[in-house]
Amino acid sequence: MKYAPINNQLFIKNRAKFTAQMKPKSIAVFNSNDTFTTGADSTMPFEQSRDLFYLSGADQEESILVLFPDAIDPNHREILFLTETNEHIAIWYGAKYSKKEGAEVSGIKTIYWLSEFDKVFYDLMTEAETVYFNTNEHYRQAVKIETREDRFIKKCKKDFPAHKWEKSGQIMQAIRGVKEPEEIEQMQTACEITNKGFRRILPFVKPGIMEYELEAEYMHEFLRARSKGFAYTPIIASGYSACVLHYIENNKMCKDGDMLLMDVGAEYANYSSDMTRTIPVNGRFSDRQKAVYNAVLRVKNEATKMLTPGTLWGEYHKEVGKLMTSELLGLGLIDKNDIKNEDPNWPAYKKYFMHGTSHHLGLDTHDYGALKTPMKANMVFTVEPGIYIPDENMGIRIEDDVVIQEKGEPFNLMRNIPIEVEEIEDLMNS
Repeated sequence: MKYAPINNQLFIKNRAKFTAQMKPKSIAVFNSNDTFTTGADSTMPFEQSRDLFYLSGADQEESILVLFPDAIDPNHREILFLTETNEHIAIWYGAKYSKKEGAEVSGIKTIYWLSEFDKVFYDLMTEAETVYFNTNEHYRQAVKIETREDRFIKKCKKDFPAHKWEKSGQIMQAIRGVKEPEEIEQMQTACEITNKGFRRILPFVKPGIMEYELEAEYMHEFLRARSKGFAYTPIIASGYSACVLHYIENNKMCKDGDMLLMDVGAEYANYSSDMTRTIPVNGRFSDRQKAVYNAVLRVKNEATKMLTPGTLWGEYHKEVGKLMTSELLGLGLIDKNDIKNEDPNWPAYKKYFMHGTSHHLGLDTHDYGALKTPMKANMVFTVEPGIYIPDENMGIRIEDDVVIQEKGEPFNLMRNIPIEVEEIEDLMNS
């Protein structure tokens, strides 16, 4: 891993939060992600299961975490199973965790080799009554392949049909949404790396440059700052492309007079940042561009103030909709008749602002976190309103990442990233 080691106290705390919600005589199992082939002998870069990482810090393939708080043997209440390294693996791919290293990373005292899993697990299941399975229950999940976790669940149900089953997803949803200070520290680092990338490209943007050249500049800055790269597929969208919400081709030329929307974020230590900035390709906002930009910025600033403990997700988005409606009226994009005749299920403002304003952020860019209960301090959210006007060849979105505080306004992790019109123009023309 490129990132600096994380104190294992974070993972010890996270496991304690999870096990505190487990039923008596229950056991929970978390499997690492698969390594996926691209054909022949090539594989995609490995990405660890975020749940396994959250609970153990183990950033290595073919790892299994077992939590069994009521195990008779105290040494079996937390177990991390790792692939046993050998000289061949060390020479060809680099050594894997030793047992000592696995214990240091995770704070788990009992480390077994993966080859011992079946025997140890069978013994533990003679004591357990309930098994927690780690299924993906994210509201945006789109799993189309059988995962390592799926295969384990299928085998476990076959081998132990008399046990009861529970799901870990509800617990993970509750605890992952509220961040520990160590997690916020990693996310702050990711945001600072993103800041470096954005400042790097500002004087680099000129009419005639290709979107993918800017993508390359971001990647350069991210890698040199110990990031693996982008936390998600970047959007570098100039002109009309900015009106395509998930435009990722990044293959167009940036033209004089166009706006350039960049939705990019660096990862660090598996934690995400998520930034959007929209800038004029030629370095100067036109009057119309400035008017629309500042309207979006006002909505972002006012929406941010609403993110306080006790706020309800659904009500928050309704209030943001009211802010956007007012701004769109001022810009002449909608009128009072549009509002009077609007469909309550698709208000008039949705013609120009059709996506949500905020989502949880953390180990996943669209992170786990409660959405149906009141917001809590130390939840981390994006704030990302936008106005998209295809007829004007312009889409503007502005996005920051903020931490809800016990009192007052959220703390902006992207407070150092240029956002005001004048600062952006000065940096682009310096």
